[in-house]
Amino acid sequence: MAPKAEAACDDKAPKDVDARLFSAIERFIGSWRTERNPSENTVRAYRIDLLDYARWAKRTRVDGLHPAHRQLRRYLSQLEQAQYSRATVNRRLSAVRTFFQWLNVNGIVPEDPASALSGPKQPHRLPHHLRPQDVAALLGVYGKRLDSQGRDERTPSEMRNQALLEFLYACGARISEASGLLLSAVDFDQGQCRVLGKGAKERIVPLHDLALSSMHTYLLFARPLLVKDKECPYFFVSTRGNQMGTDAMRKMFKQALAAAGLSSTITPHDLRHTFATDVLSGGADLRSVQEMLGHASLSTTQIYTHTTPERLGAEHHRAHPRG
Repeated sequence: MAPKAEAACDDKAPKDVDARLFSAIERFIGSWRTERNPSENTVRAYRIDLLDYARWAKRTRVDGLHPAHRQLRRYLSQLEQAQYSRATVNRRLSAVRTFFQWLNVNGIVPEDPASALSGPKQPHRLPHHLRPQDVAALLGVYGKRLDSQGRDERTPSEMRNQALLEFLYACGARISEASGLLLSAVDFDQGQCRVLGKGAKERIVPLHDLALSSMHTYLLFARPLLVKDKECPYFFVSTRGNQMGTDAMRKMFKQALAAAGLSSTITPHDLRHTFATDVLSGGADLRSVQEMLGHASLSTTQIYTHTTPERLGAEHHRAHPRG
């Protein structure tokens, strides 16, 4: 069966890529998507990186399915010589290592030549978070505006934008999680919602009162005007009543930054970092923050402990016998 599967993919192989290697890459992507359930962005990035490796292999006349360890080292070295960033080199290394591990486990290649590969060390960077005054400015862009008769004069889109920004900061959600938030997943009575994170892992996250208020206002007064006569299962909807996509959310975020007079380099993920930093500074324990962020490993959450020296000093004085 395997040769037939490869033959089916041969016609689709780009001219600058070996057909056998292309077939193996496509089979790996299909298997990996089923087993790991990664996001489509991750799948797309892995395919791009593996096809880059495949093009290099054909260009340099390397057997891409059975390279020697030194040949893979040469591939990484040439990426660095081409002045790719360390992050890009490490991302491509990750794709190649995962690919060859799959090939080896499935008996397609007898050895894993990528297992001992190591990439360039990444500089240690602390997550960027916003100052309290910057958060206030951002969340104030679409805040309530009353006319002379005390009525909210915001458009439905502005009410939605306010609810979305408050939601992102309220629970540190990823932009993809906000886009995928279901209407049925928000529980206003309990003050929480169910978020579907990476790997289709669901978690319950609490929401503070200000976020709940903005989201409830949007739900009652804005969302019905946006969906009109459509039925949409998603909480945040576009002006046409469909699911609001991540690109539209990022565009809105950039517009809010400009209106707030903040740097255009700030991202929605920085708001996630800000949430984590702020709740830790407020006294939340690391394990709880891990659960709220949906981190698989506590070590991922620990990066935020380095951004709160005030809390570290307070804990030292509180706990030390001579503090």
